[in-house]
This record gives sequence, structure tokens and C-alpha cells, in this order.
Amino acid sequence: MKTIAGRYGLWQKWAEKIWYKDPFIGVWLMPLGFIFSDIVRFRKYLYRVGVLKTHHLPVPVIVVGNITVGGTGKTPLIIWMARFLKASGYQPGIISRGYGGQAASWPQSVTGSSSAESVGDEALLLSKHSACPVVVGPLRVEAAQQLLSQADCTVILCDDGLQHYALHRDIEVAVIDGARRFGNGYCLPAGPLREPINRLQTVDLVIVNGEKYEDNEYAMQLVGDTAINMLSGEQKPLAEFAKVECHALAGIGNPDRFFNKLAAAGLICTSSSFPDHYQFQADDIVFSDQQPVLMTEKDAVKCTGFAGAQHWYVPVAAVPESAFSEQLLNLLKGNSTKA
Repeated sequence: MKTIAGRYGLWQKWAEKIWYKDPFIGVWLMPLGFIFSDIVRFRKYLYRVGVLKTHHLPVPVIVVGNITVGGTGKTPLIIWMARFLKASGYQPGIISRGYGGQAASWPQSVTGSSSAESVGDEALLLSKHSACPVVVGPLRVEAAQQLLSQADCTVILCDDGLQHYALHRDIEVAVIDGARRFGNGYCLPAGPLREPINRLQTVDLVIVNGEKYEDNEYAMQLVGDTAINMLSGEQKPLAEFAKVECHALAGIGNPDRFFNKLAAAGLICTSSSFPDHYQFQADDIVFSDQQPVLMTEKDAVKCTGFAGAQHWYVPVAAVPESAFSEQLLNLLKGNSTKA
């Protein structure tokens, strides 16, 4: 397992090199990117003219997604949005795809007894930290309908649904990775884009995980400088781990973001990258030495059953700039007649 995972999916490494570093190979693949973008536009047109059906819900829907492949920080942002909306008097619920989940049937309501194997790692984090009802399933409409049948929600947050036009949305929030932005700017497979960059002109809010560059963007930071022991629950400042050599592992969309965070805190780590939503096994996180092993919280929820005293996770929280929260409320109040 460790050997296979250590390769981190050679195709994914190869693709990321083309998308973010190599200026030439992506050009040769550009015709395929044009075909992909044409398919995307045609599919969107079918929804617009009614050939494919868009379903409306009786409460406002806020879709939070991205136009690139890979992690951008959506999960922490949705958790922040859920808490913020609750504090503002709303009753939010969350729907998500449930990536990595292997449930026998869908949709699935996420409860305290749910497992990452069943509903996916992100769903557990959304439920744990938002304290909101969460339903996951590949069909967002069915997930939303089950959510409304089980909970008295006045607004729905849809995780990663910008390209899922079967569900009508009242507000669209696009999240950008501030470090990688849009890579070479091409659509799949020539580049990392799920949709052309001009798609951002049609969303309501654009928020950047990191430094913003455009006037219409809002900035967000992911903060967290504490490690939590997976066996005892003990908490330590990250700075304390700078005194020893460590192992670091990450199975997320952009592992380098986690590794860079540890390096910025002064840690010296031997890093291991895994594919996003990777299902960890015990031998993936056990090393011959007894050095501390640090991982993301998203990875930790899949390792709790076999973690030892040397295993720690580093939780992060999203902190958007205040102007983002103000504009979010203004947009939601504009849709308040539906609630």
C-alpha cells in the first residue's frame, strides 16, 4: 500500500506538471481542451433552454465550488459560512457529493455514527464543525430534497456544485487557490479548468484562498497553528514540533499547501503525498521510527481506527475578509422572499 500511495498517482503528478509548470505540452493538448470547453458550454445551453431540467427548491441555495480540479479550501469556507449564517439568524443545511464514500444507497444523512468509508471524509468534517444537518449523494437534487424532508432549513449550502446545473442556485460562490490560480489557463485535459475562466464573470462572489489579485475578489486565509494527538486528544503548538524531525502526509487536492504550512512553522518533515480522498490503511501511516506523524484533519478522520500515540492532525479554519460576509448577507437578503 505504502509503495503504491507513495507514487501519488503518476498520472496526477504528470498532469499537474503540465497544468502548472510545463509551458509546452499543454499547448499540444489545447485542441482537446477546446473540445471539452465546447461540451461544457453545450451542456449548459441544454439546461438554459429547458432540454435538461433544472429543479427549484423552496429555500435559497448557495453553491460553493471552483472552476479548477483540485483543492481550493471549499470545505473550511463552507463550515465558516454555515456558522456565520446560523449566527445571523438562518437555519442552514449542507449537501455534498460524498466523494470517496462507498454507501450502499444514496442519498445518506450524515450522523455521529457515520464513517468516512460510507459518506466520505469531507462530509464528516462538514457535519462535525458546522453543527448543521448534512446530506450527501451524487445527485444534488435528491440530497437537497432529503435534507428538507428531515430538517427545517431556511437556506442550503451546496458543496462543490458549480457545474451541477440540475439544481437551481440563487447565489454562486467560486473559490480560487491563490497560489496556483488557473495554471496554464486551459480546460481539461490540457489544463486544470473545469470551465473556461470567463465563467467567473457569472458568479456572485469570488473568494481567494490566499492573496487576491482582482478588484472583484475577496481574500480568505486558512489559519491553524495547533496539532492534536489522534490518540489522546492532547494539543500542542506546531512550533514545538520544530525541535524534532517529523513525517508529514496529505491526501488532499493540493498536498503542497499543507507541507508548506508546516515548513513555514519551522518543521523539518519527510513528506508523503497521496491521491485526494485516498482511503488510508494502517501501513500507510506507520513508519519504522517513532517520529511524530502529522496529517490534515481530512486525512485523520480516515485513520482514527489505527492511529497511535505518534499521530497528530492539524485542523484549519477559514477566515474571510469582513467585506465577504457583508456581501453574502446582502445577496441572501435579496432572496429572502423564498425562505
